[in-house]
Amino acid sequence: MGMVSENPFAFSNRSPKLSNSFTTRIFSDVAGDITIVVDGESFLLHKPYVSVLLKFPLVSRSGKIRKMVAEAKDSAAKLELHNIPGGPQAFELAMKFCYGMNFEITSANVAHLRCAAEFLEMSEDYRDENLIERTEIYLNEVVVQSLEKSVEVLTTCQTLPPIAEEVGIPSRCVEAIATNACKEQLMAGLSMLNCDGESAELKSGCLEWWVEDLSLLRIEYYQRVIFAMARTGVRPDSIVASLMHFAQTSLKGIGKCQIWKKPDSLPEHDQRTIVETLISLMPTDKSCSVPLSFMFGMLRMSIMVDAAIACRLEIERRIAYRLEVVTLDDILIPSIYAGGSLYDVDTVHRILVNFLQRIEEEEDDEDCGYESESIGSSPSHGSLLKVGRLIDSYLAEIAPDPYLSLQKFVAMIEVLPDYARVIDDGLYRAIDIYLKASHQHIAIVHTMLTEQECKKLCKFIDCQKLSQEACNHAAQNDRLPVQMTVRVLYFEQVRLKTALSGNSGDGFVSQRISSGVPSAAMSPRDNYASLRRENRELKLEISRMRVRLSELEKEQLFMKQGMMDKTGNGKTFLTSISKGIGKIGIFSGQAGGKRQKASRKSRGVEGKTGRSRRHSLS
Repeated sequence: MGMVSENPFAFSNRSPKLSNSFTTRIFSDVAGDITIVVDGESFLLHKPYVSVLLKFPLVSRSGKIRKMVAEAKDSAAKLELHNIPGGPQAFELAMKFCYGMNFEITSANVAHLRCAAEFLEMSEDYRDENLIERTEIYLNEVVVQSLEKSVEVLTTCQTLPPIAEEVGIPSRCVEAIATNACKEQLMAGLSMLNCDGESAELKSGCLEWWVEDLSLLRIEYYQRVIFAMARTGVRPDSIVASLMHFAQTSLKGIGKCQIWKKPDSLPEHDQRTIVETLISLMPTDKSCSVPLSFMFGMLRMSIMVDAAIACRLEIERRIAYRLEVVTLDDILIPSIYAGGSLYDVDTVHRILVNFLQRIEEEEDDEDCGYESESIGSSPSHGSLLKVGRLIDSYLAEIAPDPYLSLQKFVAMIEVLPDYARVIDDGLYRAIDIYLKASHQHIAIVHTMLTEQECKKLCKFIDCQKLSQEACNHAAQNDRLPVQMTVRVLYFEQVRLKTALSGNSGDGFVSQRISSGVPSAAMSPRDNYASLRRENRELKLEISRMRVRLSELEKEQLFMKQGMMDKTGNGKTFLTSISKGIGKIGIFSGQAGGKRQKASRKSRGVEGKTGRSRRHSLS
């Protein structure tokens, strides 16, 4: 067998040299062969017929075997080894090493060999170039220099006992993975300068090829690797990509099709540990944007595996920080509890509360001074308006649920402040759907809403913030309480009167501004709160005026189009008005008749001039 030549980690027959005379005394006392039993498997070690110094090379290299032989009384010794790292396979490789048989140290067996050598005490105290030294050389010169080999060795450590930690194999592999990943990114950054024309998929594949390798690790080792990567400076987006891939491979048994039945691919405890660990590993750097789809996926998984409350609150807080860019499908989280509502309303409610707390903190940092150019352009207020529209759509989506209680529906409505909605059309639509569903589902779940409950629900609708179309619908909606219909009609009359009188609402705005003057009797903190409240009202009022202006422009365009349609065949609007005034004169008295005759007499004189004036106006 001549497979060993140039590879320094391949071993063949060679002449071992003993280090002291103690070996001679032991071997001279042993007459026959030695049988070693490793976890039930027997290994028969024969004496070589060369020299007494060459008897039992394994005994000469292993301190543990040497002590066991010295303590044995029987000449035909039978020794038993229990719980040797790597089992019989690792012991067989160690035996081949001692007897000079052909084998090669690789990344697949080096961890087992190193731990077995430690267990057998195969150090330099007994022979030069013993197994511990040879495996250490391979680890330091080959494994830690390669990211791929480090991951492979770390994977093999998952089946080894704690002795692997004692000799430091996992810690060295973890640091090597993080360091080599950093080097890979530096090299990739330089290569990107030369591959601008390549596709994004190819670039990402070249930059993060190690992501798939890390998914082979157990969650405990994977956590240590991610911590080391974050410490050594690996980009957060690469860490996020690794987290997503690890979740897809390790939690692939959890899907939307298994909402009501937990998967059997992993034990429940392992699933919970993986979910909680992945959420804790998400980067906290604000410059790194974790995809919302991944965060909502992890939120659903944390609900399904009943993760720790702190874990769920953390992912909810992260989602709340970007709630303004969330879609409706994202927050439609199914409920896993049978007999309850179809959607997890409580989770969305907590996310919304976290978002409002974030808006409150941002407003605390803003200047409370009045700046006319910044009214209506506050980023926090714009985010709040977007979330208001999102929640209105969410309410309309969950309203038909026959198992949705009135308390949860009302809680979702009243958590949003009034200034979160410019118009209440979306809220009115959601409430109307809920009222309609409550009438249809009486026989299924609950009794019909009482009149008092309907009033409580409808009081959240501000009739002054309804559009013309919503007002027309509400005035004919028999599901609404009578008081609500009366309020709608009243404010519609006020709106019509205001439009006819030409009042643009400046008095109302000036009244709002004047009411915001702080009182001398108020404390500075109360003054600040009052100014903030008035500032919000001003922003909301300006937003309302913009919406109203848009509606008026549409109405003006519609009226103009109607007037143009009515003035066909060359007739102008002024001509139709003059004819209308002439018809009114028919019902006047005699004086009116005389005036009519007089006007007919003068028509011949002024006809041409009048026509020319009308043409000049057009």
